[in-house]
Amino acid sequence: MLELILRSDVPGLGRAGEVVKVRPGYGRNYLIPRGLALAATRGNIAQLEHQKRLIAAEQARVLAEHKAMAQKLKGVSVSIARKKGGEGKLFGSVSTKDIAEALANQNITIDRKLIKLDEPFKNIGTYEVPVRFSGDITETIRVNVVGV
Repeated sequence: MLELILRSDVPGLGRAGEVVKVRPGYGRNYLIPRGLALAATRGNIAQLEHQKRLIAAEQARVLAEHKAMAQKLKGVSVSIARKKGGEGKLFGSVSTKDIAEALANQNITIDRKLIKLDEPFKNIGTYEVPVRFSGDITETIRVNVVGV
């Protein structure tokens, strides 16, 4: 059996970064030539462990950044003015782009992809909008859509 480190996910075999045992022909003739794996030498395993530590440190930094941004968003509300028609309907709609711009006017920079809307707002009113940073870090902001 041949020990290899997977460089990318291989269905039925394992995920990237795992050390797996395969038959020599499968490793030499399929996995290694296609760049899906490399030999599990002492140097390659040490390099893999180093990469895992770097990735873990980066994930910890991003998680701390997300927590800080969620704390900054706690209790934030924005008002967005739009032309209105009859019965509280808007001419146009309010989307994630508009919400991100309103937050930017309050010196809070957020990627609009983090703002979760089922559909754009088309009526005047107050809405609770979730901002999801990662799996378990979510903060809700209040969006007031005002008619002009």
